[in-house]
Amino acid sequence: MFFSNCPLHCVYCQNEPLSSGRVGQAVTAGRLTEIFLELAGQGAHNVNLVTPTQYVPQILRATAAARGQGLAVPVVYNTGGYESLETLALLAGSVDVYLTDLKYASPSLAARYSRAPDYPEVALAALGAMLAQAGDYALDEEGMVQRGVIVRHLMLPGRLEDSKAVLEAAFAVAGNRACYSLMSQYTPMPTPQGAPRFEELRATVTEDEYSELVAFALDLGIATSFMQEPASADDTFVPLFDLTGV
Repeated sequence: MFFSNCPLHCVYCQNEPLSSGRVGQAVTAGRLTEIFLELAGQGAHNVNLVTPTQYVPQILRATAAARGQGLAVPVVYNTGGYESLETLALLAGSVDVYLTDLKYASPSLAARYSRAPDYPEVALAALGAMLAQAGDYALDEEGMVQRGVIVRHLMLPGRLEDSKAVLEAAFAVAGNRACYSLMSQYTPMPTPQGAPRFEELRATVTEDEYSELVAFALDLGIATSFMQEPASADDTFVPLFDLTGV
């Protein structure tokens, strides 16, 4: 489930109508509890909370209530990675899996695209805390994630060297205790904040760039990862926010 009003506001956001708060519907913590249980009842393998940081108090109440009513599937905290250690401490015992972005190694890129020059430092510290909390990446007998950390990196066009630095930094913190998701699906979006100012973001990631990053990851020693086909870079990967299930 997606939450409105993402705190990062990256200029290339693929979910901009939602992240900006232009779409969405207010629900109570009680209704959120019901949604968790409804998802599990429909056969969902986990409850996946996308950009949830700004609603942590309500999520904690809803998670506790849902588990008290029999919620047994893992709770996934799906985040842009810009998390404080204080927030993560609150989540201890409530989150089974952290699916966290590591967007940049360069403070200047983090400032240019997300207005957060301290992003690399903050996100790496958060990654260490997530790993300490959730432990090693683990699947059940059906191959479904049950606990641990997935480090997600969306390549940006023309930024191969920074992507390599991202993987190097993440691997230094998490090694093969985590799973890595290397994404080639970057799609230029006509967002009000991004389109006029950032010409370099109107391109897509080339097949050569992505292949070189995959080879770099394997040479680094990454053993568990998700990878994408080049055809993933189109708008079919951009969700429709029609409030289904809310």
